[in-house]
Amino acid sequence: MSGNSHMLRHASRREIIRNAAVGAFALASAPLVGRRSASAGEAVRQTGPAFQTIPLDQDWLFGGKSSPDALAFAFDDAGFSRVTLPHCVPRLSWRNWDPATWQDVYIYRRHFTVPQSLRGRRVFLHFAGTMVGTTPTINGHTLPQHLGGYLPSRYEITEWVRDADNVLAVAVDSRWSNVPPQGSPNGPKRIDYLEPGGIFRSVRLQAVPFVFLRDLFAKPVKVLDADRRVDVTCSIDAAVLADQPIQIQVEMRDGARLVSRDLRTLRLEKTGQTDVTLTLSNLGNIELWDMGTPRLYDVVATLLIQGRPVHDCRVRIGLREARFEKDGFFLNGRRVRLFGLNRHEIYPYVGGAMPQRVMRRDAEILRREFNCNIVRCSHYPQSEAFLDACDELGLMVWEEVPGWGYIGDDAWKELLVRDAADMVRRDRNHPSIIIWGTRVNESPNDQALYRRTREVAKALDDSRPTSGSMVPSSRKNWKQEWHEDVFAFDDYHSAPDGSVGIAPPVPDVPYMLAEAVGQFNYSQKKNFDCKYRRAGDVAMQQQQALRHAQAHSRAAANPRNCGVIAWCAFDYASLINSYDGVKCPGVADVFRIPKLGATFYLAQSDPKSRPLILPNFYWDFGPQTSRGPGTNAAVFSNCDRLELFINDRPHAKVLPNSQDYPHIRHAPFFADLELDGAGRPELRIDGYVGDRLVLSRSFSSDPAQDQFTLQADDAELIDDGADATRLVFARVDKFGNIRPFMGGDVQLRISGAGTIVGDNPLNLADSGGAGAVWIKAVPRGAGRINVTATHSALGAKSVDIKVSPPPAA
Repeated sequence: MSGNSHMLRHASRREIIRNAAVGAFALASAPLVGRRSASAGEAVRQTGPAFQTIPLDQDWLFGGKSSPDALAFAFDDAGFSRVTLPHCVPRLSWRNWDPATWQDVYIYRRHFTVPQSLRGRRVFLHFAGTMVGTTPTINGHTLPQHLGGYLPSRYEITEWVRDADNVLAVAVDSRWSNVPPQGSPNGPKRIDYLEPGGIFRSVRLQAVPFVFLRDLFAKPVKVLDADRRVDVTCSIDAAVLADQPIQIQVEMRDGARLVSRDLRTLRLEKTGQTDVTLTLSNLGNIELWDMGTPRLYDVVATLLIQGRPVHDCRVRIGLREARFEKDGFFLNGRRVRLFGLNRHEIYPYVGGAMPQRVMRRDAEILRREFNCNIVRCSHYPQSEAFLDACDELGLMVWEEVPGWGYIGDDAWKELLVRDAADMVRRDRNHPSIIIWGTRVNESPNDQALYRRTREVAKALDDSRPTSGSMVPSSRKNWKQEWHEDVFAFDDYHSAPDGSVGIAPPVPDVPYMLAEAVGQFNYSQKKNFDCKYRRAGDVAMQQQQALRHAQAHSRAAANPRNCGVIAWCAFDYASLINSYDGVKCPGVADVFRIPKLGATFYLAQSDPKSRPLILPNFYWDFGPQTSRGPGTNAAVFSNCDRLELFINDRPHAKVLPNSQDYPHIRHAPFFADLELDGAGRPELRIDGYVGDRLVLSRSFSSDPAQDQFTLQADDAELIDDGADATRLVFARVDKFGNIRPFMGGDVQLRISGAGTIVGDNPLNLADSGGAGAVWIKAVPRGAGRINVTATHSALGAKSVDIKVSPPPAA
């Protein structure tokens, strides 16, 4: 280590600890820092006395592929490009990703100066997620490599932090590695989802006292009983021993209102970690967390020495009971049918490197638009921002370890067991999570391995069941080789008539479907080759929503089946059964724009709040549908009856087909819509609830009257350099319905404090008449963004987006 006079630490870490803060007085006299953490998505939010977070997401220098000298403190990085996290290594389109473009080691560098307030504290470096190997170097000192992309890594760097210029250099190994879900000798084509490299989640520094609260788990117990309580486990991390007893106080708060409090006095007997358990009781006046009323409370733990707060941390919890039984799933004592979709956290252009706002938007789509009550985080732990949104929206979650069908060697298995522990430890305070997936998705039975992953999950959180998706091969000997709490099956098979088949539950255990529908070819009764592309085969597209409806209805016919989490919500990048590198089982495309397959999900809502009429067809008389939608055209709606008009003339009155779809909330309607389209007819559908007309929708078949639309999800962004919003554009008929087979180029022009993340230009013929980019605010660029999109045939549209500084802490 250099003898530079700017060093905070010249001695060994042992000497630092011995000399820094021995005894209660020195600990209690540390300055109090009340600044709130800038990372709102932390599982454990440490925000109070003697704690400070320095976010490191801005002002990174990216040098591309690794060079031997680029990790050195004195390396000249003037030629590096400036980037903001989250960041993806390769430049990507929305399709045709090539994993070869990121198979290398890359260097990121970050210069920072620590504030005066960090002196006399322990300093930790926290990575929320890096794909796939992370080797940090702080001021020339290399830290151990962390393998794995989806869970945090944490390093204490107290000994090497300087009070002047600090250099954090990170070697990111994005090569195919022996780490879940990777490791197969077959390379990236072995797993069903692509993983572009980079630092794709946040990085931060954390400064804490020499005795601090490292972790906090608040576990609700017996929430349906009068004596309900919350058992709170606080993990104390002590680098020194106080010469007097310390106190731990825990409080449960509803905003400013104190709900419950407990206090414990103890004397630390050792350095390192000590776990302390307290109880929050007398909770008679709390409200339960539920799908419609996702009530959340703060639990705050405070470390006190001589009665003075030294450190605190908090978590947000909800009290709810979620039980999987042999006769179904029960939430807070009532039977609930699980109705959901799987979600990949993969976006066009950037892989997983999207900011919190965009992650949260996926949860809003699933809950508020697709009416799901559960989502499966397939097939890896997903961002904390997404889980936070699920907590707030009442969207239940299955979270699982990273993997896809492959089990590696002993070193690989050790990493999987570590991942199971890290996943539970990071996310166990989220009330939305109702089940842990501790098996690798669709993998062979490995009793020894999955006994370990299950045991580590139970040791850290015994309040939730464990599971993992099973397939026919692993199901054969399940009575001998299966040791989970809930039997979850990926059911892909046809009924005798070529429709969706649903197998009966296995006996005597809780049972659910973790996947169904997907790209399975039910008509052929084999293969996964159905590519539900908006620009593809119309007849195939019209089957998707009906197959999802069949799966949910037929599973619900058996009360022992807890429900279905179907495959899947959004298209994603893959090399397996894909088209132009995009796998197309999603009911929405990669841009999150609903396809015909989403009509079933969109319609499963209450017509009192939002009546909907959603044709499962395109009103088009082009080459694929020269006679219109056909004789058995489906319309999904939450209305009681529909009346159809062609050119304002009555055509048909139809009722929902509840006979063939008896177990879903709103069954599809069917009508004969085969007709001559030579006159470019218009279709109107009127929807009635009871005798009241609640909605009327019209559809034009005349492309000469088409229009161009442009819309941003958000009107305002934060100028942190990462915040972004989706900008959707489409070719539509004169009534606003997407025209999938009429393309054209869209050219984008931006001015102001923002950048475009996406293809420019983008051809709508390739994406089925609609597409999107994301607009990202630049760092410290408060003002306005103007984006003009010009369609090659239909003219231009513009949007304005306000950019503001972050709200004051």
